[in-house]
Amino acid sequence: MSIFLILLAAGDSKRLKSNTPKPFHIVNGKTLLEHSIKSFESFTEIKKIVVVYNKKHKKHLYKLNLSKVIKVIGGKTRHDSTYRALQKIEKMNCKKVFIHDAARPSPPKELIKNLIQASKKNHAVIPVIKINDATKRIKKKAIFKNIERNSLRFAQTPQSFTYKKILTLHKNNLNKSVDDDSALFTNYKQKVFTIDGSKRNLKITDKEDLNIFKSLKKGVTYTGIGFDIHRLVKDRKLYLGGIKIPFELGLEGHSDADPVLHSLIDSLLGACRLGDIGKLFSNKNRKYKNIRSTILLKKTVELIKSKNFSINNIDINVIAQKPKIKKYSKKMTQTISRLCELDYKKINIKGKTTEKLGLIGKGKAIASETLTSVIKYDL
Repeated sequence: MSIFLILLAAGDSKRLKSNTPKPFHIVNGKTLLEHSIKSFESFTEIKKIVVVYNKKHKKHLYKLNLSKVIKVIGGKTRHDSTYRALQKIEKMNCKKVFIHDAARPSPPKELIKNLIQASKKNHAVIPVIKINDATKRIKKKAIFKNIERNSLRFAQTPQSFTYKKILTLHKNNLNKSVDDDSALFTNYKQKVFTIDGSKRNLKITDKEDLNIFKSLKKGVTYTGIGFDIHRLVKDRKLYLGGIKIPFELGLEGHSDADPVLHSLIDSLLGACRLGDIGKLFSNKNRKYKNIRSTILLKKTVELIKSKNFSINNIDINVIAQKPKIKKYSKKMTQTISRLCELDYKKINIKGKTTEKLGLIGKGKAIASETLTSVIKYDL
């Protein structure tokens, strides 16, 4: 069965009252949009993902690594946005389509599994949850009617539809306003099958919802320490913290011998219990000969992210008699911030000497030690 997923993320997020658009709020190192996408990634039935976005938010969207996602500019209403996405995939042999609000960043896998199963025999399937609270109608803050709640349900997304049917219904109702896509089926007295939804399938509308989601996603913190030292030699370039330093000597090593990034890599791997730099990037492997350590750090960050770790903070001591580190610490911080996808305010770099003691004190070597903390999330 060929299923396409449409993620609706084109709203203006007015009720959240934030300068950052709702889909791009970061929780646990990922935007809400990325959380939504990740919820569906393990399902092989889903062949393509379409993200419908607000054109005002383009700069936020294109900062994300979403190369395999089809991007569609949304319309003025939810209805318009959905129809644009449906039109985009019209010639892509889509059989079934899931339509999901990116504002629900964490639909449980069991819900998605049940939706896939139910969609095999039904043209329209939606998840619903029971109403447990007493239900009232009010006007001017006064109750004027009690409502029998036994047959009432809250509708959620993702909702599943046979592609040709939902496309036709949207096409025939372009000027009509509906709360969700299943309403088009109901308005034409067509069957909408329901499955159990989940309270964990939280919809984020305001800041309280966002704080609840953050509390549900709290992780466990781990720390790691890293150390590296290299000898200063002639005829080598000097790299520290990912940047080239003008100096008469460079550091000897298999790669570019950047002790700052090497100690950072070791610290991250240690915190995540993933071995060490020698295990991951062996100096016996020719492909790492003279490689820039920025590449190695980027690969390390990708690895720990794939294991659901997020970097919390970085503290680095660069130990050198010469050159003076203070002059270059800001540029190092900016480089590490970019490579680690971490706010520069969470990175601290300090220059230290050994008071002319030992190899470092005699100007024959440079070392670095790094302490990091990471957070492990159960996503």
